[in-house]
Amino acid sequence: MKALVIEQFGDPNTFRETNLPTPEVLPNHVLIRVAATSVNPVDYKIRQGVVADIAPSFPAVLHGDVAGTIAVVGAGVNQFNAGDEVYACAGGIKGMGGALAEYMLADAHLVAHKPKSLTMAEAAALPLVSITAWFGLIDRAQVQPGQKVLVYGATGGVGHMVVQLAKWAEAEVYALVSSDEKAAIARHLGADITINYRQQPVEEFVAEHTDGKGFDVVFDTVGDDNLQNAFKAAKLNGTVVSIVSLSQQDLTLLHAKGLTLHLVFMLIPMLFGEGRAHHGEILSKLAQIIDEGKIRPLLDSKTFSMTEIASAHQHAESGQAIGKVVLTQSFNL
Repeated sequence: MKALVIEQFGDPNTFRETNLPTPEVLPNHVLIRVAATSVNPVDYKIRQGVVADIAPSFPAVLHGDVAGTIAVVGAGVNQFNAGDEVYACAGGIKGMGGALAEYMLADAHLVAHKPKSLTMAEAAALPLVSITAWFGLIDRAQVQPGQKVLVYGATGGVGHMVVQLAKWAEAEVYALVSSDEKAAIARHLGADITINYRQQPVEEFVAEHTDGKGFDVVFDTVGDDNLQNAFKAAKLNGTVVSIVSLSQQDLTLLHAKGLTLHLVFMLIPMLFGEGRAHHGEILSKLAQIIDEGKIRPLLDSKTFSMTEIASAHQHAESGQAIGKVVLTQSFNL
């Protein structure tokens, strides 16, 4: 099969097209004919060598998100048949091949039937970010109807899913954005209130929107020192969820306010083999919600083919993308 690989860590031009053996189908696995994938920060961090400890062996096929059609079903798999349209986050990390190829071998527990109402490109934008959002907001924070949920990075990959899931859960959603354009997008996604964090400091919007009490749930997709802002924005005994917490932090405010902090690393089931079935369950439930018209993926206006992988990574890393950067299959088969 044709594939895009890296043979060393480096810049976006490190990718090269090559031929690799098509993966043999293992028991409890499926072979997916790849139609589309999307770029997540972990993909370009692996390519850069920033998280080399979770990188696949060279020549490495990257990217976890995939949408496509099942080509072959392995022994022990009963929920899928050849020809089924599916989506998943199922590889591109240590011990697991990725989606930048004609075919991707995937543990069937990680896979779900694709939402019928979405294209392959739209479906490929969803798995990693939606599982992350669901795990943080629904499983860990256990958001309740009527709660005030504050979302940092509301138009980003994970953030745009948190906004929609919080609204689906009947919460009151406050979206932090950096521009009028992003505010309009956040409102279209379902945010009740948008807040430009460049124009209004945390103490000011907490006072305006919560009478100074703070938000029930704060979902931080920014990380690093922004965690301190998240702690400031949360109410007494409130909940903070972070997906980017690779930093040293002063926990004084966390203690003083009695906060609960949940740290989400959605790759754990893939890296350690525990809890994989829940990923498939989340994607199955999400597909149902999507087909009911309650959630939609936010795709960046620029689209790419797989052979434009370098440009896609450059755009995703630039910080200029709004929503997910998606690539569709383009090998000359």
